[in-house]
Amino acid sequence: MPELPEVEVVRAGLERHVVGARIDAVEVLHPRPVRRDHRGSTGFVAALRGRRIEAVRRRGKYFWLALDNDDALLGHLGMSGQMLLHEPGALDERHLRVRFRLAAADGRPLEMRFVDQRMFGGLVVSAGGAQLPTEIAHIARDPIDPEFDDDEFVRRARRRTSAIKRLLLDQGLVSGVGNIYADEALWRARLHGERPGDRLTGTVLRDLLGHVREVMGEALAQGGTSFDALYVNVNGESGYFDRSLDAYGREGEPCRRCGTPIRRISFMNRSSFFCPRCQRPPRARSARAH
Repeated sequence: MPELPEVEVVRAGLERHVVGARIDAVEVLHPRPVRRDHRGSTGFVAALRGRRIEAVRRRGKYFWLALDNDDALLGHLGMSGQMLLHEPGALDERHLRVRFRLAAADGRPLEMRFVDQRMFGGLVVSAGGAQLPTEIAHIARDPIDPEFDDDEFVRRARRRTSAIKRLLLDQGLVSGVGNIYADEALWRARLHGERPGDRLTGTVLRDLLGHVREVMGEALAQGGTSFDALYVNVNGESGYFDRSLDAYGREGEPCRRCGTPIRRISFMNRSSFFCPRCQRPPRARSARAH
């Protein structure tokens, strides 16, 4: 699933090319990607036709195109979604779901395409959502947001008995951190993902946030992480951060710090990867005396 760095790469690519563009036509080729829009496919198209794109914004793994009437086109890439830009007449992708015909700010025609093989992603027109769609107002800011509150994260995390990896994936506490980057940040911080939040010091949690930001910054610089053709930027290009991963996907390979083989364990219907020597599991809590 595309995580924050991948979605930010897409957001930045859209920002470079579609801000100032007018939406001349919309074609919904499959209804599932717009299933959450109460207007249905016809209403979705009508709400967008003729609107001008004023900005492209993001919170966590969601992105949205702010429109000139204060509405927004809100999107989530799901497992395999892509937002691609093409010159008109380019060959259609096999899994093309929604086509937007744009007139760019300089007047040239441009196509923006939502492509989604597995169709877990989606698009919706958010009424009055140009600044922040109400549909995602409950989602916390992400660690690379300048307004992210480190102190509040530390306070809330230290009140929780949940494992630190679960806390990193809790979108109400911190958004945008997915399975890949959680494992990478925990490896750098030498923390086992099952360490409870209430047994971590503020210093350790702030250090972990620093590693989260480092990992995401490096991933952004390399265009994100692509394990297959399902994640690409707006130009259809893959990211290369998978070549720099230290833990995720490296089961049985030597830890780059100590040489111990990386282990994989089941985690929330996914997998966690860690070094059993560098990232010691937590001790069991002592039973209370009766």
